[in-house]
Order: sequence, then structure tokens, then C-alpha cells
Amino acid sequence: MTDMPRPRRSVLYLPANRESAIAKARTLPADCVILDLEDAVQPDAKANARAAAVAAAQAGGWGRRELILRVNGTTTPWFAADLAAAAAAPFAAVLVPKVDSPEEATAVVAAAGGKPVWAMIETPRGVLAAAAIAAVPGVAALVAGMADMAKDLHCRPDAARTPLLYSLSAIVLAARAAEIAVFDGVFTDIRDGDGFAAEARQAVMLGFDGKTLIHPSQVEPCNIAFSPAAAEIAAAHGMIAAYEAALAAGAGVATYQGRMVEVLHVAEARRLLAQAGVDQPAV
Repeated sequence: MTDMPRPRRSVLYLPANRESAIAKARTLPADCVILDLEDAVQPDAKANARAAAVAAAQAGGWGRRELILRVNGTTTPWFAADLAAAAAAPFAAVLVPKVDSPEEATAVVAAAGGKPVWAMIETPRGVLAAAAIAAVPGVAALVAGMADMAKDLHCRPDAARTPLLYSLSAIVLAARAAEIAVFDGVFTDIRDGDGFAAEARQAVMLGFDGKTLIHPSQVEPCNIAFSPAAAEIAAAHGMIAAYEAALAAGAGVATYQGRMVEVLHVAEARRLLAQAGVDQPAV
């Protein structure tokens, strides 16, 4: 049980050609930063943005933050150069928009130079193929893209995202079956803090590991939403300690506060502590 997940609660998108935003991101408590070459960059600025993203990655200063490059789509004229840049520079992963099939995911992984691939699921075809996409070796995460999904479905989401719940749950289910990470889509109204907090709580309830963000003001509320409460952290420590004590004593059964503690409970407790960024002893 040594390969524990790291906190990936807050995943902040930044335009790759915004030097001031990139500089500020190095000071933010975001767990992951995505330098964006796609939606945030106009066509005539793509090449310069790509060069700026590579320079930002090479300059370092990101601390514990994971740095990811979102490339342009596989059918665009920029994709090949974007992917080559991602493969050659010190990015933790490459994020690919609108991945619709396992064949497309396989081709991207093969061209990514060994970099983990995060696949955006943002079309009906992508949702229906999500399990197969997640199962492709080299795909390390699924990322929900609900703006394009809503457009393609011709639906009108409410505050609870009711018409998108099937798609969201299908993406989580696919990621969990493949044992990879999964991230919720963005909340676009940066003025609506209460709305963001509610959607982040919903994402936690649905089982997402974290949420993608479009503004620095969303980072702290996102970290709070995806961090376990103090009582949950204490219970996790208690279960692990009870299990280790039972093992040391040669007891066949471990209990904590009157409940049996098994290996699966310890694994979940360790996952929770890792999500909170809390140090824990090894078994």
C-alpha cells in the first residue's frame, strides 16, 4: 500500500500565453495547473502560446503542483506540434480535448512520448465510449467537459445539472472501473461563489477526485469542498492505528469504535488522508 494518490482537488486552467496569470499561479494553492493552448488561445496566437507554455514548464517554480498542457484537438492543424511540445517538456501530463473513442485515445498515447494522457469526455460519443477510453493503457485521467456536452444534448441544465447527471456519473464509473483519476468540469460564473460551492459539493458526492477551475478565486473553495473534515481525518487515523495494533498483536480481528476494520477500510482511510495531504505511516 505504498502507491497512494496525491491531492488533486483543484485543477486550474490558465491561458498559456498569459505571463502574468502563469506567474500568479505559482503562488496559488492549486493542486494542478493546466496551461491551455485550446479554448483560451486565438488561432493566430497558438504558436506563441505553445512556446510560452514550454518556457513556463522549463522555468520551474511549480513546487508540488502538477503542471499539465492542454493541447488542441486531434483534428486541428496544431495538434501534432502541441503534442510534440508536451512530450519534450517537463509536463506531468497532456490533456486532450474531445476524445471520442478508444482508438483515438490509443493513437494519442502512442504519440505522447510516454507522457500520461488525460482525456476530456465532452461529447455524447465520448460518454458512451468512456469506459473503453479509460481502459486504454496510458490514459491516466478523465476530465468532464459539460459545456460542449450540454450543447450536443440540446439540454438546458439547471443549478443541479439534472440533465447532465447521467453523463457525469458515467464518466466517474468509467474512471473508477479503470482505477484512474477523474475530474469534474468547470463552473463558468466566477461571480457566483455560492453556486460554485454547491456544484463542488455535488462533484464530491458524485465521486470526482477534484474539479477543473477557470479563476483563481475558485481554488480555495474547491480545496475546502474536496478536503475531508477534521472528524473524517481523525477517524481515518484511528482505523489505521487499530488495524496496525491488531496486526502487531497477532489478533485476527481489528475494531475501531465498535466497528470491524478490514483491509478495504484501511485502504479507504489511506486514500482519504492522501486526498487531504496528510502524512501517514506505511503498513
